[in-house]
Amino acid sequence: MHELASYQLGIIALGAIAFGVYLLIKGGDWTIDNAVAAAEQSGLSKLFIAATILAFGTSAPELFTSVNANLSGFPGISVGNVIGSNIANVMLVVAVSAIIAPIVVDRSEVRVDVCVMLAATAAMIAGILHGILPRWGGAAMVVAIVLYILYQYRASRLDTDEVEGSDARGWKVWAMLAAGLVTLLVGSEILVQGAVAGGLSLGVPESVIGLTVIAFGTSLPELTACVAAARKAQFDMIVGGILGSNIFNILSVMAISAIAKPLIIDERFASFDMWVVAGVTLLFAALLLFGGRVGRGAGIFMLAGYGAFVVSQYLI
Repeated sequence: MHELASYQLGIIALGAIAFGVYLLIKGGDWTIDNAVAAAEQSGLSKLFIAATILAFGTSAPELFTSVNANLSGFPGISVGNVIGSNIANVMLVVAVSAIIAPIVVDRSEVRVDVCVMLAATAAMIAGILHGILPRWGGAAMVVAIVLYILYQYRASRLDTDEVEGSDARGWKVWAMLAAGLVTLLVGSEILVQGAVAGGLSLGVPESVIGLTVIAFGTSLPELTACVAAARKAQFDMIVGGILGSNIFNILSVMAISAIAKPLIIDERFASFDMWVVAGVTLLFAALLLFGGRVGRGAGIFMLAGYGAFVVSQYLI
């Protein structure tokens, strides 16, 4: 009976994974197409749309997962989800996008976003070393991201004289953008639940699931959106989406988790994972600030590095 139950669970998990992937592919196409159209109609830059609306929308799975995990007494999954997602965003999402089409970006346009990502990562590392992120620390992070969004909004306004007024299709663009984001969220949730069910049926520990399966699953909206953007050569959407997502993961996902309940951080994160996410963040920042591009060679290197990281989690 136990074997039959495990077999049935495996079949259901595979079905959920397949359906989740389908929704993610459709949601990614809808999201990118309508995010570009929304930027053109609103007079906001594509980079701003990607770094705020798109990044927040695709980071929603991390937010729901981390807050729920912390309130349920599993802070390790909450912290691991943020760390793992930030690593996956660069070493998986950016890597796959760069392999599809080398990413080129104007260094001057992303300088502020990169600096904010580095500062947010430093704040997360401080919390990991301290062993706890208190409510006041989470509140300070939320204030920081609100200020960041306001600054970027003021700085990213295009010349309104060059922007055509919204037409009757304007509301449809925003509605389809919302539909694309919702489809991404639903698809990622179905896929994550299928993967977790499959992992548990195989006896994989919860901590490893948090850093790998859940982190990978909650990064799938970013992956599918960025792959769609790479196919359409919308490089601002890729870079802005990943920078914004990494910032949101720390300054909103981790922060709100701590506001809901002081976030106790397992010391295991300080021994290995903290250094990985710090190195990955510095690598991404260096590629953007000094090179202004992420080529196929760098993409292949990063993808191999991500595979090594996942394998190391299971070996450890």
